[in-house]
Amino acid sequence: MSVPVKKTMDSKDSDEDRVSVVNGTISGDNLDDAILRANGHKSELKRQFSWLSSLGLGFSITNSWAGYLSCFGQNLIYGGPQVCLLGLVIAFFIQFTVTLGLSEIASAFPSTGGQYHFCYILSPPKTKRFAAYIIGWMSTLAWWIVTCSGISLASATLSGLVNFFHPDFVATRWQVYLFYVATAFITIIPVFISSKRLAWAVQTSLFLSVLGVTLFLFVPIGLHKHVNDGSYLVESGLGNSGWNSGTAFVLGITNSLYAFGGTDGAIHISEEMVQPSRRVPQVIIMTMFIGIVTALPLFIALMYFMTDLDAVRDSALPSMELVYQATGNRNVTVFLISLLLVIFVLSLPSQWVTSGRIAWALARDNGVPFSEYFSKVDQRLEFPVRTTIAAFVFVLFYGLLYLASTTAFNSIVTSAVLFLNITYAVPQGILLFQGRKESLPQRYLNLGIFGYICNGFSILWIVVLGVLVSLPPSLPVDTETMNYSSVILVGLFIIILVAWHFNGRKNFEGPHIDWDLMREANMLVLKADDPHNDGRNDLA
Repeated sequence: MSVPVKKTMDSKDSDEDRVSVVNGTISGDNLDDAILRANGHKSELKRQFSWLSSLGLGFSITNSWAGYLSCFGQNLIYGGPQVCLLGLVIAFFIQFTVTLGLSEIASAFPSTGGQYHFCYILSPPKTKRFAAYIIGWMSTLAWWIVTCSGISLASATLSGLVNFFHPDFVATRWQVYLFYVATAFITIIPVFISSKRLAWAVQTSLFLSVLGVTLFLFVPIGLHKHVNDGSYLVESGLGNSGWNSGTAFVLGITNSLYAFGGTDGAIHISEEMVQPSRRVPQVIIMTMFIGIVTALPLFIALMYFMTDLDAVRDSALPSMELVYQATGNRNVTVFLISLLLVIFVLSLPSQWVTSGRIAWALARDNGVPFSEYFSKVDQRLEFPVRTTIAAFVFVLFYGLLYLASTTAFNSIVTSAVLFLNITYAVPQGILLFQGRKESLPQRYLNLGIFGYICNGFSILWIVVLGVLVSLPPSLPVDTETMNYSSVILVGLFIIILVAWHFNGRKNFEGPHIDWDLMREANMLVLKADDPHNDGRNDLA
């Protein structure tokens, strides 16, 4: 069945800029750039990311096993090893379903803009600019906050290492902030000095992460002195959060989602990789599978070797206490946690890359103040320097919030998972209501009937997640356990609405889509993958 063609009323490229399709052959550009042009933009960034380096960037951001080491302690509070392990597994299936639906759209419309770009393409004409602007800003701020989260993890790990050597030392808020600022400076430097070799840098991060999880798994196996009974790992009633066991278990699932956060990272380098319509969904799916394959065995082993549940839950740095109990050796513990710190640090350049690219993409469509300034790509460094610096400035100012309230700081960090998932779900909801057959062109990843399940589940889940993320982590509630996520989400939305009223409504344009070119280019992609495919396979 042929693809219904939407006329190119959005296409405003001049005749000399347009890529033409004559007798099935694209002239004036290569296939990847033709697809990008069909999606409304010219190629401005070097395609330096191979399949492996794209996977390196994607997984260095998600880094499931390392990310879960930073938050599993809360799951032990919710319900002990049972919630720690089962929560991780269920979170994987939830996030995989949501992300898979997003990957299909990314396969159809590969663009650095990602979710806001999808919203603009899929929405009805009357609402496309508004929907894209809201999701664009939410996605940008979410990624900037995710970067803050990564930096805070490295800072907390460094503070914990110092405390491990000197138990009497308790870092003040100013000292933690200085750790935070130092980490931000150190991790953004590689983005500038190796801007043309980022592919190599992110591959190094991937290999080090794989080495790290291997050591974290096998060193405790070789040194452990104690093994729990298997029934202990699934025993219920071990939580002390104050919530009933059912609510605590569901909250544990929500907390486990942090292990699979930022799975859309590869989408935002679509314009810097070859064959993005094929590789982006491949990288995203592989990132998820590597995440569960590395995280689950590691935590099964560590839960077996844990000797004192309360000591881990009460520790300022639960990962260090857990590793110490599993190995029984202080020097080995310091080595492994130091390696974890290095992995946290090396994963941050990928987050800076993503934060800068998504803001640049929004600026390119006049979605930010002073768009002409922020949409420039530095010709010498060959990447959007100005929006990367803007993300850096935001991170530094955001860190000051820690000096005022650690609770508010942590609430905003944890709510980043909600913000990102909202941006994953909204384009899928629009797609479902607009009609999958009418809205999606030929594409590499075609989910068929399962696409309806992914899209529908994403909409329902985001409603559930919004409620769960807003609940306090423990009872009774006081100033220390107050959850500010709902307040932050409403406040963020109000700020974005104000920005739309004063800036976006007048200036935001959105990408200029050429549906004819997109149809032809996507068919050529499918034909390149399968020479026997004439591009007429049915759509979902």
